[in-house]
Amino acid sequence: MSHSIALQKSTLFAKRILRLYQCLTKERGEFILSKQILRSGTSIGANITEAIYGSSRKDFIAKLQIAKKEAAETRYWLELLHSGKYISDEEYKSVAEDCNEILSILVSIIKTASKNL
Repeated sequence: MSHSIALQKSTLFAKRILRLYQCLTKERGEFILSKQILRSGTSIGANITEAIYGSSRKDFIAKLQIAKKEAAETRYWLELLHSGKYISDEEYKSVAEDCNEILSILVSIIKTASKNL
């Protein structure tokens, strides 16, 4: 099932975001954007989990829409961190690719689930 792939990838992504947060705060002295990306980046998997245990297909889709919005927000914070030189080109590319992959998976699941309403 694609939602289990989305959950697995978002969990791994959340772990990367946790490590990024620790690096940003402890090594690079960045506390504002790092808190934002921590919140949005870890929220993706939480919303996918809620979707999986949703009470209806509409609830499932609504929670996945929230996860998609959180992933888009995370991408925004990554772009700001990159443009502000808090993360390198290499760090940005790697984490942004993961984020974009999760976004693509979520879009696909939402489209498929919406067709079956």
